[in-house]
Amino acid sequence: MAAKREELAALSERLASAETLAARLEDERLAAASRADALRAQLVALASERTLLDGESADYARRAASLHEEKQRMEARKLELEAEWEQSRTRTVQLDDALRTARQKLADLREERGRMEIERARNDSDRDHLRETCMAELNAQPEDMMAEFPALLTGEELATADANYKEMKSRIDSMGPVNMMALEEYNECDQRFAFLTRERDDLLQSIADTQSAITELDEVSRQKFEEAFTNINANFAVAFTALFGGGTGEMRLTEVDSSGDAGIDVVAQPPGKRLQNVMLLSGGEKALTALALLIAIFRYQPSPFCILDEVDAPLDEANVGRFADMVAAMGAQTQFIVVTHNRRTMEMAPVMYGVTMQEPGVSKLVSVRWNEGAAGSNAANGPAARAASNAA
Repeated sequence: MAAKREELAALSERLASAETLAARLEDERLAAASRADALRAQLVALASERTLLDGESADYARRAASLHEEKQRMEARKLELEAEWEQSRTRTVQLDDALRTARQKLADLREERGRMEIERARNDSDRDHLRETCMAELNAQPEDMMAEFPALLTGEELATADANYKEMKSRIDSMGPVNMMALEEYNECDQRFAFLTRERDDLLQSIADTQSAITELDEVSRQKFEEAFTNINANFAVAFTALFGGGTGEMRLTEVDSSGDAGIDVVAQPPGKRLQNVMLLSGGEKALTALALLIAIFRYQPSPFCILDEVDAPLDEANVGRFADMVAAMGAQTQFIVVTHNRRTMEMAPVMYGVTMQEPGVSKLVSVRWNEGAAGSNAANGPAARAASNAA
């Protein structure tokens, strides 16, 4: 039974496959039948289209024959037109040649006419010039001269007559016109020449005097400068030694430049240092060097007043003392007004003026005279110091 069941299952499977195959074949048969119907319809359409195309081909053949005949007629017309164009081109070339020849002749004629007009203008100008010359030199018309002398000179006679004419004309021209005012003009020119000569001599004398004065002034200025330079240099050396407590200081003249003037170099050597440029010194040393130069100038050319503003600011205590002693020594001939905050500088001043603020926003000037007994004798020549202070 199991074997039969397996055989039955196999047969069922084969039956199902056969049914499936039969269904597929039926579908294909239906599709093939539908396709055959479509092909038959297409065949009928193609037959109809072939019939139409055969008719159109016959029409095209007839049109082609007609166009071929038209082409032959056009080619024949083309040959005729080409022959006519060739004839026209030949005629155009001939006409161009004839036109070119005519234009050349016209240009030659115009050129000839221009030359003839120029020749006629030249002849007219020569005739007018000869007429004017005849009227100017002979005071007669050319027609009258031709009537008076009908025979024309030629050859050697004409050359001889022309040479005589030129010689006579040259002699007349060399004489020149007679100037009736020549004597008066000469007198005026002579007077003008004498006046300009005097003016020139005065100018030359003035120039010589000015140059002499300039030379004298240059010489005097040079002597004054050398004298002042020597004295100020000596005073500078003494003041420099006094302010620095030693060392050397001097002024040297530099090389003369293109303008003829020499510059001045200040050479300073504080004690214990080597000789060097002033710009390499410290701030205090520069200030003392400047003070030494100022004092040297004041000793040579004193001034009644001298105002020093904070000159002792970069100085230390020792240098401030030397500075104060130097100012006190020079106080006999110059009154110094020193603006300072240094106490030691204030100590050497007989009179001190200060600004204080006892009340907020209100400044007040306070003066102090240290020695009332000595103030009467030193009031005019003694140094004065001004100190700025802030009141609490």
